[in-house]
Amino acid sequence: MATSPPPSRTSLWTALRRIGALAAPYFGRSEERWIARAMLLAIVALNLGYVYVAVLGNQWYGRFYDALQNKDSVVFWREIGVFGWIAFANIAVQIVKFYVTQLLQLRWRAWMTRSYLGRWMANKTFYRLELARYQAQDGQSPDNPDQRLQEDMQMFTDYSMTLSMGLLNAVVTLVSFVGILWGLSGTVDFSVGGSTYQIAGSMVWLALVYCVVGTVITHFIGRPLIGLNFRQQRFEADFRHHLVRVREYSEAIALDNGETVERTQLDTRFGSVLKNYLNLIKQQKNLVGFTSFFGQAAVIFPFLVSAPRFFSGAIQLGALMQISSAFGKVQDSLSWFVDNYDRVAVWRATADRLTSFEAAMQAHANDAGEVARSAPAAGALPALTAEALSVALPDGTPLLANTSLAVNPGDTVLLQGPSGSGKSTLFRTLAGIWPFARGRAQVPQNVMFIPQRPYVPDGKLRDALAYPQPAGDYSDEALRQALRDALLPDLVDRLDDSDAWSQKLSGGEQQRLAIARVLLKKPAWLFADEATSALDAESERTLYQRLVAQVQAAGGAMVSIAHRASVAEHHTKRWTLDPQVPDGSARFRLAVSER
Repeated sequence: MATSPPPSRTSLWTALRRIGALAAPYFGRSEERWIARAMLLAIVALNLGYVYVAVLGNQWYGRFYDALQNKDSVVFWREIGVFGWIAFANIAVQIVKFYVTQLLQLRWRAWMTRSYLGRWMANKTFYRLELARYQAQDGQSPDNPDQRLQEDMQMFTDYSMTLSMGLLNAVVTLVSFVGILWGLSGTVDFSVGGSTYQIAGSMVWLALVYCVVGTVITHFIGRPLIGLNFRQQRFEADFRHHLVRVREYSEAIALDNGETVERTQLDTRFGSVLKNYLNLIKQQKNLVGFTSFFGQAAVIFPFLVSAPRFFSGAIQLGALMQISSAFGKVQDSLSWFVDNYDRVAVWRATADRLTSFEAAMQAHANDAGEVARSAPAAGALPALTAEALSVALPDGTPLLANTSLAVNPGDTVLLQGPSGSGKSTLFRTLAGIWPFARGRAQVPQNVMFIPQRPYVPDGKLRDALAYPQPAGDYSDEALRQALRDALLPDLVDRLDDSDAWSQKLSGGEQQRLAIARVLLKKPAWLFADEATSALDAESERTLYQRLVAQVQAAGGAMVSIAHRASVAEHHTKRWTLDPQVPDGSARFRLAVSER
């Protein structure tokens, strides 16, 4: 299985550019951009208000502790009342800021998810991305798009808001409190070589040195977390994906007694989850250990430095507490990177995964191959034709080269060939979903394809029958008649039953349900890929007669892939993929014959 590579050692600036590129569409070009900008501006204003309240709290510290030292009860009780207002303002700002931030994050995630879903589902991009994962030289295709659309999108918007607003708060707090700390620090005199020097704002410089040293050490300890978090998300998604496959193929696995093999596969994938997570824990342990020491030391550090001035009488208790509070604020601001390194690592890994997903979608969005498709000209007889058609495997191996074919109204064509010769791939090419083909094709309107393993969505039976059109486009009687004609009389009265039909119905019943869709929608042109392989001979004969009669009545034609000799009686022409290619330009050539 091809998987996404771990993030490269890109610079911080490059990482920020990638994150900015992911955020720009919503805040810069979306239909919600003005609401988003207004909410973002409100969050910024609330952060400024929060810092202002913190400044008021720092000033309160000085007055309150001076009142305690001076045993001034009047000032003490007055400041208790002031504290009530400061606390109320602090609580109100935090509540409103939390609500607006979460609401913006929700709106951003909703818009971003809809945008990515739209592009993933458009132009068969979801299908081409899956094909790309199995190319021999790929290795860059994104793994587990379901995780990127759900978990990664949620984490990216969450971390983008919390970390960016946290950084803003740290910067504003630093600007607001550095002046306070500078003024409270006083001047420190020291002598070197008989000369006396003075340092103003000593506490500011000490805080700066303290935090720079802590940041550098944190970066070297926590740097491996970026790659570990990236791989952890991938291993978790691979494990979850295999669990889903076991659930989807539960019957086949049970019949094959394959539970031992599947358990081994699951254990292997879960082992990768545990191994990487253990490495993640070890690295986080080192980081938590250092940051905890760093934070605890910061509590006592300002008291140690300011104690001589306090005991000498140069400052009072209130000033000492203000210094401690202001130092804490400045230190917290300067230590923002230290405190959030693990979250930044997760954020960056998530952004890398979304960036690679974005790049892959853009690369494959219009990757429909080089088959020039057109509809028959107005007034012309509708027909299916192809000229100079070449079809290859994803690894570039040519299956067909310079092939021409034609299907006219009334034709019934049987396509046969050895297993692996590319019969289904030729159907995919005519359907316009195979990107590894070139040539010219004229395809009529009103075409349907029946795959060997049809997709049956969960939910109401009427929706599964009408898929992908809304069930409301058809009357209940039309739905019931289609089920009767497809030999599913037991389902006629269950249109409103909801179930996991892909698990509830047998393989033959699922194929008959796919045929019921055709009988319901009445296409003129039909392509059937082993559409009756799970049916008994009598049911197959009855349904083929009905399908052929329907397309011929509509003035169209039918092309089938089948290995059973009994299917041939319903077709007048035969296409055979012959491995005898004289010029060796491809693995097979298309031989046309009358039955």
